[in-house]
Amino acid sequence: MLTVKNLNVYFGSQKVLDDVSLDLPGGMMAGLIGRNGAGKTTFMRAVMGLIDKVDGQVEFEAVNLTQTPTHGRAGMGFGYMPEDRKLVPEFTVQENVLLPAWSTKMPEADSRLEWVYSLIPEVAGFRDRRANQLSGGQQKLVALARALLCGNKILLLDEPFEGVAPALAQRLAQIIFELKKEGMAVLIADSNEQHVRELIERTFTIERGAVTVQ
Repeated sequence: MLTVKNLNVYFGSQKVLDDVSLDLPGGMMAGLIGRNGAGKTTFMRAVMGLIDKVDGQVEFEAVNLTQTPTHGRAGMGFGYMPEDRKLVPEFTVQENVLLPAWSTKMPEADSRLEWVYSLIPEVAGFRDRRANQLSGGQQKLVALARALLCGNKILLLDEPFEGVAPALAQRLAQIIFELKKEGMAVLIADSNEQHVRELIERTFTIERGAVTVQ
């Protein structure tokens, strides 16, 4: 489903991703594991088209994404949960969740929203609150809900467990585990494999911008 070949990213003269290649088949949950600064977020952003200067190839269902504008990925079934959530503070929770539907003119957005709420009822419970009124953990749930609204084929989750209380981390893991039933491909970036060990079927280890498969 997602194929990355010889991906290189430079920030100035510094090489941040070094000839990265990996395959994520449909329906598989995998982990991208590495310490802080290893290149996990850079990889996610490069795949999502959020970095301008990228060498290499990124394909999704045999479509070359280097020719696809960043916003076009949402319409292809991509969901992306950034590490820092990137919610619009003055928007309500529901408005934040619906942003991908508005930008892509998604058909049947209402039914997809109800499915997301059924999976994460906590978000439905505070749908009318503004994002800046939520705790950091609650904002993580909203960011996941937004990713799920458009991500019906593949999800990229960047450090979903970072900075959240153990109880909420467990709840997030339960939600992600439920996605296995939906047949989605999921790539979870995390600095600690313990968080995702029970979820993933394949581990990609990233160190100094280079990826190996375990």
